[in-house]
Amino acid sequence: MNLDYVIKILFIEDSVEDAEQIISMLRNSGIAVRPARATTLAEIHAVLEELQPDLVLLDASLPGIEAPQVTHLLDAQGRDQALIALLPQLEERRVVELFSAGVHGIGLRNQPKQLLAIIQREFEALHARRQVRRLETSLRETERRCEALLDSSTDAIAYVHEGMHVRANPAYLQAFGFSSFDDILGLPVLDLISSTDADTFKALLKSLSRGEKPPTRLETQARRADGVSFKTMVEFAHATFESEPCLQLVFRRQLLEPAVIEQLQRDRATGLYNRQRTLELIDEAVAAASQGQKNQVLLLIEPDNWADVVARIGLGNADQLLAQFATRITARLTDTDTAGLLADHMLGLVLRGHSDDELKALVEALRETIAREIFDLGSQSIALTASLGGSLLGEKNANSELLLSQASGTLRNAQSLGGNRSELHDPAAREKADAEREQYWLQLLRQALERDAFVLYHQQIISLQEAEVDCSEVLLRLEGPQGEVLPGFFLPIADKHGLMPRIDRWVLGHAIDALRTRESYAGETTFFVKLTASSLHDRELLPWLAARLKAASLKRGRIVLEMPESKVMTTLRPAQDFVNAWKALGGQFALEQFGSGLNSFQLLTHIDADYLKIDRSFMADLPQHPENQKRIAEICRDAHELKRQTVAEWVEDAASTSLLFACGVDFVQGNFLQQPQRLTLAGTGNVMHPA
Repeated sequence: MNLDYVIKILFIEDSVEDAEQIISMLRNSGIAVRPARATTLAEIHAVLEELQPDLVLLDASLPGIEAPQVTHLLDAQGRDQALIALLPQLEERRVVELFSAGVHGIGLRNQPKQLLAIIQREFEALHARRQVRRLETSLRETERRCEALLDSSTDAIAYVHEGMHVRANPAYLQAFGFSSFDDILGLPVLDLISSTDADTFKALLKSLSRGEKPPTRLETQARRADGVSFKTMVEFAHATFESEPCLQLVFRRQLLEPAVIEQLQRDRATGLYNRQRTLELIDEAVAAASQGQKNQVLLLIEPDNWADVVARIGLGNADQLLAQFATRITARLTDTDTAGLLADHMLGLVLRGHSDDELKALVEALRETIAREIFDLGSQSIALTASLGGSLLGEKNANSELLLSQASGTLRNAQSLGGNRSELHDPAAREKADAEREQYWLQLLRQALERDAFVLYHQQIISLQEAEVDCSEVLLRLEGPQGEVLPGFFLPIADKHGLMPRIDRWVLGHAIDALRTRESYAGETTFFVKLTASSLHDRELLPWLAARLKAASLKRGRIVLEMPESKVMTTLRPAQDFVNAWKALGGQFALEQFGSGLNSFQLLTHIDADYLKIDRSFMADLPQHPENQKRIAEICRDAHELKRQTVAEWVEDAASTSLLFACGVDFVQGNFLQQPQRLTLAGTGNVMHPA
C-alpha cells in the first residue's frame, strides 16, 4: 500500500475510544489518517460535505442509523467512497443484509489484523477505481491529441485491419494520390504494393496477424493510384482502432540508414543501448509477458560505492571504467539477452529463455566476473565489486513501472547488505530474505551503539511571530555500509528488538553535549528531541537525564521532548507520569502529529504539552485545500487560548508559509526553509557549523 496517501475516514461510531483505537492501529502501521466522527444522520451529511472522506466506517449496531440510510447519503454525494461495516463477530444473516445494503466490506472489531487488511484493501480498490477514471479521461484526451497529430503529421500513416484500410492521414492520401479517405476505405493495402514485393508483404501481414513481433522496418516498392512506383521504407506496429486490433503502417520515403539509427540508439561511452532504447526494450518485454511469454527477467547491475571509486580514479577515467565494466558484463550474455544503460552507472539487462537454474548461475557468474577482474585505467589498476538486483517478469507484474520498482528494490536491498551481492524478486523467498535483512541491520544497530556510528542532524524551527528564540529539531541518521540511512528504515527493527531506550539515551546524551558546545559561541538554543514510547517505561531515564543536564549546566527548558499524539494516547498513564516528572526537572514537552485525532485537545487535560506540532498531513498542497487552512486556524486559536504554542512541520513552499502566518501558527519547519545540517557530536572530531 502506498503510505504517502492520507486516508480520510468518517467514523459513524458512538464510542470515541473505539474510534481512536482504530486510528492508533492505522498510524502504528504507518498509515496517515484524517478522521472525523458522526452519530446522527444530520452530522453524517455535514461531515460528508466538509471532509469528503475516502472510507466510511459504520458501527453496524449503532441505534437509529441503518446501512441503507448511509448508502443513500453516500450516493447523494456523487463521489466514490467505500463503506465498511464494523461487527463484533460474523453472523451470516447480518452479513448478507449489510452487503445487500451496499456495504463494501466487513471489519471485525476483535480481529485487528483483519480490520487493517479490510481498510487497506478497500482504500487500494478505491484508489484503483479513481485511477482508472483518471486514466480513461487521460486516454480520451490522448486519443484526441493523437488524432490531431496524425492529421498534421508529414509522415504517411495508415491503419489496416485484416489487410484493409480503416484509417489514413492526409499525408498518406497525398503520397498515394488519393483525394479523400473514401477512395481507399476498405481498399486492400496490397493494392498499393508493387507486384515485385507483393508476396513478401503478404507473407509479413499473415505473420503479424498471428501475433508475431513485427520487424523494425521493411524496404519495399510502393505504387500510387496513378500507377507510379516509388521506393519506401515501411514501419509496423500493433495498434487498436475503435477498440479493434489493427496494424499501424508508416511509409517513409527518406529514412536514415539502419546503421545510423543503430548508432543513435547506442551510448557512446559503453556501446550499450542508451536509456531511451533500454526502456523501449523493457516495454517490449512487458508486452510479451502480458501475452503469455515466460522466462524473462529484468536485471539491474550497479558498481558498488561508485562515488568513492570515481573520487579515487578521477572523473576523467569514469567513462573508461564504465566501458570496461559493461564489456565484462555483455561478454557473459547470450544472443537472446540485451543490455543497456538505465542511469549514469546502472546497467539494465533483459534476459530471455533461461531456466531457473541457468538464471541463478548466470547472475552469480556476472557477480563473480566483476569481483575477480582487475580494471586497468592507464597507470592505475583497481578492483571493483557490483550489486545485482532483478525481477522475474510474468503476467502479474507485466507493468514497466512496477517491474522497474521491483528490480530497483532488490538492487537496493543487495547494496544495503554490504554490496557484492545479488538478489532476485521472488515472492516465495521474500519472507526469508526479510528475516536475513533484519538480522543484518540488527547487527549494524548494535555495533552503532557500541561504536558511536549514529549521526545527528538539526533543522531550524523558525518563528513566524518574531519570538527571539533559536530552536532546532534533532534528527537521527545511521552510518550504513552505503552511506547514511534514514530512521524510517532502521528504527522499526530497533523497536522490535528492544533497542529504542538505548538509542533514545544515545540521542539525548549527544544532543545535550552538542547544546553545551553550541551555547559557547551561538548563544542559547532549544533542541526538540524525539522520544519513543519504549522509553516511558525506562525508570532510570529521568534520573540519568537530570544528572546529564546538571553536568552540562544548561538552563531550564533547553530540551523539548516530543512524542506523537497517537503514541501518547495509547500509553496515557505512563506518558502522563513521565511528562509531569520531566517538567519538574525543567524540561518542556511537545505533542507531534497534533490535530489528527478525533478530539486532540481533550488529551491536553492529561498531558501538559508546551508545543503542539500540527499533523503534517494538513501541509500537503496547503494552498489548494481551504478546509485544511480552516482546521489549522482552529487549532491555533484553541491552542493560544490554552497558552500553548504551535509548530507547523513539512512546510515546502512560500505560499504555505504565508498562509500559516495568517492562520496564527507560531513556528514553521521544513526543507523549504532550511535543509537539515549535520550536528557536531562531542568526541567524534567533527566540526559543528552554526545553523
